[in-house]
Amino acid sequence: MTSDVLLALVAYAFVTSITPGPNNFMLLSSGVNFGFVRSIPHMLGIGIGFVVLLLAVGFGLGAVLTTFPVLHTVLKIVGGAYLLYLAWKIAMSRSVESGGDGTAQPMTFLQAAAFQWVNPKAWVMAVTAMAVFSSPANPFLSVVLIAAVFGVINLPCVSSWAGFGMALRGFLSDPVRLKWFNIAMGVLLAATLWPMVR
Repeated sequence: MTSDVLLALVAYAFVTSITPGPNNFMLLSSGVNFGFVRSIPHMLGIGIGFVVLLLAVGFGLGAVLTTFPVLHTVLKIVGGAYLLYLAWKIAMSRSVESGGDGTAQPMTFLQAAAFQWVNPKAWVMAVTAMAVFSSPANPFLSVVLIAAVFGVINLPCVSSWAGFGMALRGFLSDPVRLKWFNIAMGVLLAATLWPMVR
């Protein structure tokens, strides 16, 4: 991979990782409701889960979905339904930190890693990255390099969203503000489905 291509890959990884999407909206909400430290498993699940998704797409899963479009449709439906469920949970959350009623919990590492497999933005990022930046001349090395670049860049980017949420905790300690913040986050998370359904 030439330095120009590597630089373009780094820019692509940064822009797609830092811009709003399901993962970042959920981490912003998690930072507000549970704090930065309790959101760390969620952040790590996103980072590692996405790297695994990238490797799977790079090593042939993307071709399987192209060959069998019905699988892609099923993935979109399941992913969209799960995203709406998560949006509802966020919108109905009403307390900072302890969960108020004791039932609210931040997303676990495994839940966040598994979510990458039904996250529409993650699939678009992974398929595009592999289509644009992998090299037919050296497919194995280029796929691993793409995954490594995302692994290094994605975690700090998504973590900044949880950090921003943590910074808002004081302002959102008022139950009315928190209620409307969580409703707005739920609506924004649901709105991330728009590119998938239009």
